[in-house]
Amino acid sequence: MSTSTQTAAAAAQEDPTAPVVVFDHVSIGFEGKRVLEDISLTVSPGDTRILLGPAGSGKSVLLKLANGLMRPDSGTITVFGEEISHMREEQLFQLRGRIGMVFQEGALFDSLTVRDNVAYRLMEQRVPEAEVTQRVTEALRFVELEQTLEKFPSQLSGGMRRRVAIARAVVNRPDLLLYDSPTGGLDPITSTTIIELVMKQRDVYHTSSLLVTHRLQDAFTLATHTFDRTANHMVPIPDGKLDSKTDFLVLHDGHIVFDGSTHDLVHNDDPFLKEYLS
Repeated sequence: MSTSTQTAAAAAQEDPTAPVVVFDHVSIGFEGKRVLEDISLTVSPGDTRILLGPAGSGKSVLLKLANGLMRPDSGTITVFGEEISHMREEQLFQLRGRIGMVFQEGALFDSLTVRDNVAYRLMEQRVPEAEVTQRVTEALRFVELEQTLEKFPSQLSGGMRRRVAIARAVVNRPDLLLYDSPTGGLDPITSTTIIELVMKQRDVYHTSSLLVTHRLQDAFTLATHTFDRTANHMVPIPDGKLDSKTDFLVLHDGHIVFDGSTHDLVHNDDPFLKEYLS
């Protein structure tokens, strides 16, 4: 049985209502300085959890912990029902087959074509060539960049490179997506295009996700809009309603200072939150 078949079989046996990610009293530090302290959070199936907070508050570190790229000093992290804090690298590699990650600045390989960048994980998994071609084409069609297959990253705009990074993250049809500042450094119009793709993945494929952003506008666009499949673009949710599966986590000085809904965040009286959101 292939790795992808084994993974699919394991997924099918899981409780579809079980949490996708659980942090239980997780702490981590570097060179004697605590970066995250006593972090507990849950990502449920289909949830989009938006991570906000000042620079240096530990948001990117939290994503790397969720992907097993870092290990906590204390506490436990469970992903897809498996405790990953002490998991061997070969087990983590298989687990990551179900996780897509969009790194800051896209992190594409400059020496590879768009096609090979998007196909990189599939080729590592020794997926048959015909299937690789099909899935890469689907992923690039999802981000509306089918015409860039043979181009190199240096031939693309910043926004196009970020869209290729999203295609690489979704090509494995992940059960969990981790976005690390997907709109960082982009102009407002291009940022909106990227957020629309994040929303499309949320509303069409119902993929669970953790998203770090420094742009409050992006965060609240996700909370107040939905992707219209017929029109093929995002639209405001009618009657001023909010997306029920999108909520917020706010980090400050290594601690979670808010965990809850959009409504509760914007109506919170905490002085730090009011200043941060102003």
